[in-house]
Amino acid sequence: MRHGFTIRTQGPGLYDFTADVAGWLSDQGAGHGLLTLFVRHTSCSLLIQENADPEVRTDLQNFLHRLVPPTSDPSMSYLTHTYEGPDDMPAHIKAALLPVSLSIPVQSGRMVLGTWQGIYLFEHRNAPHTRHVAVHLLGD
Repeated sequence: MRHGFTIRTQGPGLYDFTADVAGWLSDQGAGHGLLTLFVRHTSCSLLIQENADPEVRTDLQNFLHRLVPPTSDPSMSYLTHTYEGPDDMPAHIKAALLPVSLSIPVQSGRMVLGTWQGIYLFEHRNAPHTRHVAVHLLGD
């Protein structure tokens, strides 16, 4: 089974779409298998991360901003891909460091996620974007 999700972002941050994926699985009458999600962009990522305390998402975003600041930061003066804005090349670097695809087991029609795990699109660009995540379920 194949599907896709559209996620509209409003700038940097982690956007939870776990409920959307769970709803789609339920609608499909899925049994057991492996769910694959793949983001079709080069300046955002996919993560499985804690869904209980929003400070985790804030801290992750702040850490990555310190690790890979915008090209306007003097420490990033070595970068040459700068014509799409000071957040563009750093977004590509972050996407290279973090996953762009996830594989999640499915049992009895439900994702095998831990109690505090959620599925997130991690937007690395400053401007709003429309992101597309391809989904494939292999199983019965």
